[in-house]
Amino acid sequence: MALAKLGVVVLDCPDPRALAGFYAEVLGGTVEGEGDWVDLKVPGGVALAFQKAPGFVPPKWPSADASQQFHLDLDVEDLDAAEKGVLALGARPLAQQGATGFRVYADPAGHPFCLCAG
Repeated sequence: MALAKLGVVVLDCPDPRALAGFYAEVLGGTVEGEGDWVDLKVPGGVALAFQKAPGFVPPKWPSADASQQFHLDLDVEDLDAAEKGVLALGARPLAQQGATGFRVYADPAGHPFCLCAG
């Protein structure tokens, strides 16, 4: 029996509203809130929240001496179309993009995420 239920995944960042807007364009959903905490209610999924973190330092990908902490895997139907979309929204590639079933990017605040062929 589980002891708890996952409520939300929270990402630290310098601008919660802007980063919530980026993920709303990628995942859909509704951005709620202002200020130091903003929620993204994703249809049929776990919510994402964005918390203002003064002095935020983005994770490094990959780095043996500086942990990335975690990353998001986002399932997509068309890798090329999804890549074009996230790059237009301000993501940047983090790894050489090859013929594999996934591609690695950083969101505008520097958090790593993967687009994964679904």
